[in-house]
Amino acid sequence: MVMDLSMELIQATVQLEQPLGDGTRTVGTGFLISSPGPDGHPRTVLITANHVFEKMPGAVARIGYRIANADGSWSYAPQTLKIRDGQGHGLWTHHPSRDVAAMTVTAPEAFARAAIPLDYLAADDTFARYQIGAGDEMMALGFPRGLAANQAGFPILRSGRVASYPVAPARIFPTFLLDFAVFPGNSGGPVFMSELGHRRSGATAQPGQDVAFIAGLLTQQVELNSERLEIGIVTHAKYIRETIALVSDPAAPVTVVAAEPAVSGARAASAEEAASPD
Repeated sequence: MVMDLSMELIQATVQLEQPLGDGTRTVGTGFLISSPGPDGHPRTVLITANHVFEKMPGAVARIGYRIANADGSWSYAPQTLKIRDGQGHGLWTHHPSRDVAAMTVTAPEAFARAAIPLDYLAADDTFARYQIGAGDEMMALGFPRGLAANQAGFPILRSGRVASYPVAPARIFPTFLLDFAVFPGNSGGPVFMSELGHRRSGATAQPGQDVAFIAGLLTQQVELNSERLEIGIVTHAKYIRETIALVSDPAAPVTVVAAEPAVSGARAASAEEAASPD
C-alpha cells in the first residue's frame, strides 16, 4: 500500500514568510521533496512558486518548521532561510519558462524524514494512466492570507475539481484549472490526488488500487475585471521534476513552453499581496 499522501504532505508543507519591516510580512507556501543529489546522498529540496521568492525583497526568509512535543502538542518553530547572496542574487533555481522554484535546504531531521519521495511527483504518463480529467477531485495545501490551520503552523487542506479540458500531456498543456477559491499565500502549495482503494471505471487503475501522486503546484488565480473567479491555475509536476534536475545540473534538459495564460485575465496569486500582521 502506498502512503497516505494527504497526511504525509501536511507534514511536508511549510509556510514561507519574510517580515517587511513595517509590521507586516509576505507569505507563500512550499513543500519538501526528497531527491538524492548527484553523489547519491540524501537531499531535501524545497519547492515553491518562483514568484514567492521573487516578491521577497530581503536576503533572508523564514521557513515554518514545527516541533512535536512529548505531551502530544506541537510548537511552531520557524528557522531562517537565506534566499539571496550579498549581491542580492537569488540562491534558488527556477524553471526557465514556468513559475517553479527549487532550493536545497538543510531541514531538521524530522522534516528531512517527512520530505516526499521524488517518485510521487506525477510523471509524463500519470494523468493518462489513471485517466485524470475534468471533474476529478484533487486536494491542495497552503496558507491563504498567511493563515495556518492552528498555532502549530500546519497548512490548511482544501479540495476542488479539475475544471479544464484537456489536462495532458504537460508538454502541450503545462497548466490546468482547479475549481476552488485561491488567495494570496496559497502560491507554491502542492496540488495532489490521494485515493485509497481507488476505483475508476475504464482506467488502468484496478479496484482496490491506491492512487497517490502530486499533480503539480498552485501558481496563479483567475481574476477577470478585478473579480476573483475562485479558480486556481496549477502547474504540472513535470516542471517540478525539471527544476529539481536543474538544481543538480544547470544544463539539464527542460521543456520550454510559451508563457500563455490558461484563461484570459489570469493573474498571479502573488505572495507580495499576502501581507498580514507580523
